[in-house]
Amino acid sequence: MANTFALILVTVTFVTGFVWLLDRWVLVKQRAAKARQIQQAAQTPLTAEVIDKLMTEPVWVEQCKGIFPVIAAVLVLRSFIYEPFQIPSGSMMPTLLEGDFILVNKYVYGLKEPITNQTLIGTGHPQRGDVVVFKYPENPKIDYIKRVIGLPGDKIIFRNKELYLQPACNDSKVCPQLKKIDTSFIESGAYSQLGMPLEHYSEKLTTSKSHEILRNTYIPDRVGQYYQQPGQSEGEWVVPEGHYFAMGDNRDNSLDSRFWGFVPERNLVGKAVAIWMSFEFDRPAGSSVPKWIPTGVRFNRIGSIQ
Repeated sequence: MANTFALILVTVTFVTGFVWLLDRWVLVKQRAAKARQIQQAAQTPLTAEVIDKLMTEPVWVEQCKGIFPVIAAVLVLRSFIYEPFQIPSGSMMPTLLEGDFILVNKYVYGLKEPITNQTLIGTGHPQRGDVVVFKYPENPKIDYIKRVIGLPGDKIIFRNKELYLQPACNDSKVCPQLKKIDTSFIESGAYSQLGMPLEHYSEKLTTSKSHEILRNTYIPDRVGQYYQQPGQSEGEWVVPEGHYFAMGDNRDNSLDSRFWGFVPERNLVGKAVAIWMSFEFDRPAGSSVPKWIPTGVRFNRIGSIQ
């Protein structure tokens, strides 16, 4: 859907821009020449009203000229600066909830061509803990949003709902050791999944930044469904060069790198930086109100994303 909209946006911008240039360099001259011919053939000088009428562009040209600057600005903003996204599922709870509308910084990881997502100018790379939007590796037509857990060269282990990380050595004389990621229990029951209470934790991937995650103690790890990386044990992965390991914050309700592998850098769309609107869709069972109609606005969720 995102690629289709980008294609439509580029096409409309190209067509309206072409009409704008055509009118500026060709059509306006043709109208002026026609006005001169009529003036020469007339027995009396043409009135200003008649000349204005002869020089007025056709309706289709006028509409394209009016649309072009607006659509071009939208194309530049959406393709290279910020793009809005809607969160469609609960895989990133509690950081992001279904109904959140987010802004994604498009230039932080490089300026990319809007249709093929090819990088034109590199500007940076994801950092551990970033919440990123990317093209789902198994179907690039679908946009996913997850948190970056592993960088190129990192070793990741996920076992018994615990996350272990060994950062890449990067030619250092003393390589980092494998260690369990620090988590602190917050509460239980504030969030639920299929009627089951979820445990709420604070997780610290880096020394300077923490975020919140959820665990469902009633659901065992789906180890048998994990992506099996050649040469690695079950539930263990080493992130290849040019790739990233991403996971949802709702650990037991997220289809992420544990199940399908790594995110290629070329699939990155941008970094989620803020919630600009959040709608509530909860309604009583049996309600006749269509599910797509919001039942309220969660103003308290508007702000930056951790």
